[in-house]
Amino acid sequence: MEIYSIICLSLTGLYLAVIVYLIVGWIKLKRPTIKTANFTTKVTVIIAARNEAERIHYTIEDILAQDYPKHLTEVIIVDDHSTDLTAEIISSYAHRGIKLLELNEARPLNSYKKKAIARAIGISTGDLMVATDADCRMGKQWLSSIVGYYEAEQPVMISSPVCFFEDRTVFEKMQSLEFSFLIGIGGAFIGHNKASTCNGANLAYRKDVFYEVGGFTGIDDLASGDDELLLQKVALKYPGKIGFLKLREAIVYTHAKHNLKEFLQQRRRWASKSTKYKDKKIVALAVGMWLFNISLILNVLLGVFYNHYFLKLFLCQFVLKTAFEVGFLLPVTLFFKRTGLLLLLSILSPLHSIYLTYIGFIGNTKKYIWKGRLVK
Repeated sequence: MEIYSIICLSLTGLYLAVIVYLIVGWIKLKRPTIKTANFTTKVTVIIAARNEAERIHYTIEDILAQDYPKHLTEVIIVDDHSTDLTAEIISSYAHRGIKLLELNEARPLNSYKKKAIARAIGISTGDLMVATDADCRMGKQWLSSIVGYYEAEQPVMISSPVCFFEDRTVFEKMQSLEFSFLIGIGGAFIGHNKASTCNGANLAYRKDVFYEVGGFTGIDDLASGDDELLLQKVALKYPGKIGFLKLREAIVYTHAKHNLKEFLQQRRRWASKSTKYKDKKIVALAVGMWLFNISLILNVLLGVFYNHYFLKLFLCQFVLKTAFEVGFLLPVTLFFKRTGLLLLLSILSPLHSIYLTYIGFIGNTKKYIWKGRLVK
């Protein structure tokens, strides 16, 4: 029992140390220098779309409404074998400069999205690629803030914030809080000049750098990873040259999943790329945090069925975990102006431990359905 308790407390100490590291990293992200006029960078906005007929017109309208110079903006949307009216909707904007590229692959792929993005980059005329998703919304200063940061500070890659919005149910709001945590993690690591995670709904990078690191070569066998795995390839080549744009004008808004099945399919897709992480320290850290969450569940079970001592051990772990997470999430949710979500942390925290344990077990072991396709 004593050795087990030491292991549990050691895992708890590791988890708390990571949270402190994240808090410091987020604080290190100062308000960036932004150029506001006389832009010179040609930008290509890239979207890979599959069966997005319901919402893609909102995304296109938001992009067309950007205050960035139109003569420096190119928009390429790749239709990934949609079975609805997605391609027709994109085509209807051709007279306003929206370019449609249709995938027509003869053989099945495991990552159609990477193929779509690579094809779009191949025909692009811009110097800075800005990737987003077909169901996202953004303010009018989205592009100008990204390019303003790029021209002022010259990073080779820019990870920008993504936030859920229009969340109505408790389940969707809990996803918003958890997603804020994930975005905060990506920003905090970049704050320490240790880029490890990002989100492809709001990611910019130099075209020449994409080709310099070999594009998606070596990671093109995974359904996911068009964002994080590319970021890690760039980080190896250009350490310290990746920025996180901690600016509200740069936020891209998207939606939480409506039900548990869709949520778990999405997170299994995200988890599948972990086997390709180049930085094994990050992998080891993730395993340590996963074991910490397993210890929480084990202590509840042992406390109920064996000895109440383990419930006390769990309570100690849980209180410390929640308190430190509030310390990290408070400034992150302040940035997103969603501090009210913190009221859900007492519900989310124990559920999150169960979810992380489950995803850790099945994330790389089973096939799943994504966008109507069976993914390995």
